[in-house]
Amino acid sequence: MSALAAYRDLLSNRALGRLLFGEFVSSIGDWLYLVALLILVYRETEDPVILGLVGAARVLPYVVLSVPAGIVADRYDRRLVLLITDLARGAIMALLAWLVIVDGPLGLIIALAILATCFSSFFGPAIGAYLPSLVRNERELGPANSAWATLDNLAFVIGPAVAGILISVSDLAIAFVLNAASFAVVAVVLWRLPPSRPAAATSAGRIAGAETTTAEAALSIALPAPPSARSIIRPVAGLTVLDVATGFVFGGLGVLTVILANRQLGAGDEATGYLNAAIGVGGLLGALGSGALVLRRDLGPALVLGAVVLGVGLAGLGISTALVAALVAMTVAAAGSLISEVVSTTVFQRVVPDAIRGRAFGVTATISTLAFAAGSLALPVLADSIGMAPVLATAGAAVVVAAIVAVVMVGPELRRSPDETSETLRRVSALPIFIGVPPAALETAASRLHPIDVPDGTVVVRQGEPAERFYLIEGGEFAVDQLDPTTGTQHRLRVMGPDEVFGEIGLLARGPRTATVTAVSTGRLLALEGADFLELVSAGAGLGSRLLDLRRGTLVGGPQPGADEESALSAG
Repeated sequence: MSALAAYRDLLSNRALGRLLFGEFVSSIGDWLYLVALLILVYRETEDPVILGLVGAARVLPYVVLSVPAGIVADRYDRRLVLLITDLARGAIMALLAWLVIVDGPLGLIIALAILATCFSSFFGPAIGAYLPSLVRNERELGPANSAWATLDNLAFVIGPAVAGILISVSDLAIAFVLNAASFAVVAVVLWRLPPSRPAAATSAGRIAGAETTTAEAALSIALPAPPSARSIIRPVAGLTVLDVATGFVFGGLGVLTVILANRQLGAGDEATGYLNAAIGVGGLLGALGSGALVLRRDLGPALVLGAVVLGVGLAGLGISTALVAALVAMTVAAAGSLISEVVSTTVFQRVVPDAIRGRAFGVTATISTLAFAAGSLALPVLADSIGMAPVLATAGAAVVVAAIVAVVMVGPELRRSPDETSETLRRVSALPIFIGVPPAALETAASRLHPIDVPDGTVVVRQGEPAERFYLIEGGEFAVDQLDPTTGTQHRLRVMGPDEVFGEIGLLARGPRTATVTAVSTGRLLALEGADFLELVSAGAGLGSRLLDLRRGTLVGGPQPGADEESALSAG
């Protein structure tokens, strides 16, 4: 099936369409609110220190709450988690609007903004886990990921731009009112969507104590031994140096938009919205560029390129005195930031073994978040004391130096060995199920695919048994049969051939296999372990730069997705 046909099918999924629409509206409201909050704080204080403190305080709840948020999303109805967080944030926005209208105390406004961020930290894990439960089959999963990513980044462009227009013709309070209204819209949407039952028990748990499944046990895979934790310390440390530098710079840049708009450009508060919109445009351009760069064998040049583009954008921003020039420079800086992050993430996934990747990512993400908060506090103060141009130029140079240090420390891990991974990656990326999944995640998954030669007549998966792996057919034909539990009759659903897939429904639903798949000729399969498959498809939900997400206050992370619907269109 072509990508165009996959997107066309997606339009008929009303539940998924409603969720995407509701969250798109909510995301636009979030950006309206963020721009208005920064302007409000600066209007009231004209103090870069206080502005930086607010910027830093808004991201710190993620350091504390990201892990509990993931646990909640995995344990309770994800739709309900989303509904509660949206209703809570909507109520806070309504209260903030009232405080702005009556000229309430700034301290209370800031406290409520931080409280709203606490609720926001539960959003990312819940939406990432809930989105796959609304797809009807594997053909919709990739396009759903892609649609969510596109809308999320598009909201980053539209929200700040609309904020700039509204602020130029109206009062700040309208931004808080509209954000509260956007939460009301998405709450109505969520109320009408199906619940998402948490995966309290995995498929193995459902048959605790049972013998190993006969079909998949016969196709057991000898997995290669992962590299030792000690061997990855140096490359991970190098990547962390770059992440810290980029996070620090971008954290400060988000707060500096207010000072840039008013002091340096003299363009008024509305220019803050336009500068933030330029970050969104740069993110979209960077995403397009990084998609091609990360498929190269040697990622060292791409890592440095992203840092150089970011540094050039920052230097240009520091000397810009006209709004148009500043918008171009901000777009360039944001594009470089996203390229740098995507390439760094790809290398991280190559280097860190699966057994410790979650913990390693948690540590580095926490360090990056703290660097982001430190930058939010320090850069505005430095810009106020020594000037915008030298601070941004120095910051850009520091990022380039950090990228060079990272390349030296990571060393040969930046270069992928020539093997079959590239061809497998090309084939896997063309499948509709993986539309919208980042190339970095696809490369990691392709390296974990394991070939299995299957004799004629072999049962690969058996209906009713727990799901353990995802399969890509490399050669041969495989029949899909389903047993009718009422009549006991076996029905042949279809015969699959090369480049078709099966096994995803049981994994997504965390349930038993929905059909039996048997080799009707000698064939060859590429198998992906269930945990690796779930990690791969979850990478597509809520795509976007971690740094850009932090700007909005929605750092995405948490558990892998589950699903509640099954389809006979695909084998279990």
